[in-house]
Amino acid sequence: MTAIAACAMLTLSRAQAQWWSRAPVDFEECAEKAGNTANKEEKSAQLTECNAKFAGRRKPGGGYTYYDFMQNRSFDIAGPNPTAEEQKKIDEQYTAFLEQERRHSIAAAISEKQQQLLQQASLKDEKVPPPAAAPSKPPPAASEVKPRPKADDCARHSFSCDWPRLSEGWKDLKKLFSPSPSKAKRS
Repeated sequence: MTAIAACAMLTLSRAQAQWWSRAPVDFEECAEKAGNTANKEEKSAQLTECNAKFAGRRKPGGGYTYYDFMQNRSFDIAGPNPTAEEQKKIDEQYTAFLEQERRHSIAAAISEKQQQLLQQASLKDEKVPPPAAAPSKPPPAASEVKPRPKADDCARHSFSCDWPRLSEGWKDLKKLFSPSPSKAKRS
């Protein structure tokens, strides 16, 4: 009986001892208290508990700061943890941050697409030069019209020589993709 009573008294005295011991008020006090523990696992567990209890960190000049890793940004807060109003402001800033990131990614995608189109256009320009500007003089009379040059006489990449070849290629493509009249009638 005496042993049971002694155990009950020890348990009661430990509970009362925690009542008058001062709990840490911020992360730094909690971490300092955890640093005084000798056991490495217990110290690590206490530091994890400190991180869970206190979101803010003490600033050298006074006050607290809260670091939001999602925005890679710090916010000044009044106490060791943000109040509901401070948390609302942090969340609003995060929403604005996400919107800005979305805009940047859209702008980057548009810019990349434009670069691709410019590269494709420049590749096409290298193969077939753009047509020359029309001369300001009136069109030549029928007697002045020169016959189309033969393939041997053509300058490389000249419009007058490349056009007939391109036109024939276009006709061949049309024949490939359109059914012949006899096949269309059978269907």
